[in-house]
Amino acid sequence: MTMPAITRRLKMLHLEDSDLDHQLTLANIRRGGLDVEATRVEGRADFGDALRQPWDVIVSDYNLPGFSGLVALEMLNEARLLTPFILVSGEIGEDVAVEAMRNGASDYLLKNNLARLVPAMLHAIEASEAKRAQRASERALAQSKQRLQELAQHLQVSVEMERAAIAREVHDDVGGSLTALKFDLAWISRHTDSPEVQQRVASALETVTSAIEASQRVMHNLRPAILEQGLVAALQWMTSRFERRTGVTSIFRTSHEQFPLPAGVPLVAYRTAQEALTNVTKHAQATRVELDLTFAGGVLSLEVADNGRGLSQEDLAK
Repeated sequence: MTMPAITRRLKMLHLEDSDLDHQLTLANIRRGGLDVEATRVEGRADFGDALRQPWDVIVSDYNLPGFSGLVALEMLNEARLLTPFILVSGEIGEDVAVEAMRNGASDYLLKNNLARLVPAMLHAIEASEAKRAQRASERALAQSKQRLQELAQHLQVSVEMERAAIAREVHDDVGGSLTALKFDLAWISRHTDSPEVQQRVASALETVTSAIEASQRVMHNLRPAILEQGLVAALQWMTSRFERRTGVTSIFRTSHEQFPLPAGVPLVAYRTAQEALTNVTKHAQATRVELDLTFAGGVLSLEVADNGRGLSQEDLAK
């Protein structure tokens, strides 16, 4: 296996109580072709202080006075650092080696086999850099998702603001004009003796009444005022209205009467239910539909089920 090439000077933290072993370790490293700037520490306090600095690699003895390499590894993990950690000992049991590797040590080796130290350091540094790159990519992806979510929320708010503005215009301009026209037609109907005029006025009143109802539906679809009474009340009203309008038996169930939801979520849930019921009307040919609203573990779930024809193979292939 080809060892990764590192040409820069490496900063090494050496946890070792013996200066002689420290010098032997450095000699083996330099003999292996690495340029290192090594700092030796012995105790727990000095090691903890040293972790505040950046290191390319940590080489640690296993047995230290009042301290151990496994405790040092635990301190490294608690600091959430990705610095490679290589455990070296004059004698190390298999159980200790397994525990060290399980806790995140990059490698372990005996002091009588320091020829393996340079390859172990190189591979550990390469693995650490790969892990850092992966973490950076994950952070960038998380930030990208967060920005996308914020953009989607902003877009939803913008759309709802525009819908609210249109709903106000429909209510104030169109609705007001139609209501005034209805009053005028009713006045004409009361003050004319002509059967022909009364017939025409009656027909016009039906048309105007239909237009007023249509404008009210448009206003509701644009900005459902019923949501001000809460999501549960809004979905109960929607379900009852859907049953009256279509004749489809409609059941609504909820796990709670109120939900601690962030702003904007009730409207999204309402729109989702609205679109689902529209699809039931258009495509399902159903005689029964059920809406189940649940809230568990901070997650809101809306399930819409019907007894319609389902999706054909042709629909699934689209």
